[in-house]
Amino acid sequence: MSAAIAALIQADALCFSRNAERIFGPLAFQLQAGEALMVKGDNGSGKTTLLRVLAGLLPPESGEIRLRGEPFSRDTFVHLAAYLGHRHGHKAELTVLQNLRFTASLHGKVSETHLESLIGECGLAGFEDTPAGKLSAGQNKRLSLARLQARPSTLWLMDEPYANLDLTGIDWVNRLVQRHIAAGGGALISTHGAYAAPAVPVRLLEISRNAAHA
Repeated sequence: MSAAIAALIQADALCFSRNAERIFGPLAFQLQAGEALMVKGDNGSGKTTLLRVLAGLLPPESGEIRLRGEPFSRDTFVHLAAYLGHRHGHKAELTVLQNLRFTASLHGKVSETHLESLIGECGLAGFEDTPAGKLSAGQNKRLSLARLQARPSTLWLMDEPYANLDLTGIDWVNRLVQRHIAAGGGALISTHGAYAAPAVPVRLLEISRNAAHA
């Protein structure tokens, strides 16, 4: 498969076990630019573990992960993708603006105008100088999603992005994904809820212990 048409991310015969217990697999799927893949399953089905494996945070038991047709490497992942996990990933002692500025500075030149725009769009206007540790669960999720946009990434791995958000927030997440897909990106999204999928090309991967259905 040529690099020009290779999937953003592809998994083949991917398995993961913990303490000799199979958590998921074998899984085989791919995600192309311009589409979303919804990973659905009950709590404990392995969705979070799968995303952590895809992000290189956990080693797979067996199988292969390829990024744009090449074997997984940490450097390639950092340049291609961004991971939104259950944990916020930002520093509680830093303010909203400081957290966004820090994230942006790791990936290029910081545009204060862009950061201000992200704060307004994510609903945290007026909280710029508030430490993240003083934000509510929903506000911290909004900050995490703003941080996702503060760095250039083609592939988004999003673990339960709708959690702790109200209906307005869920709609906002879908708009973010729509915009990202329209710009040629891809999004792999895990959820155990029945939230409406974003209005983009979406495929579904349903997983449970020892099974998967695409």
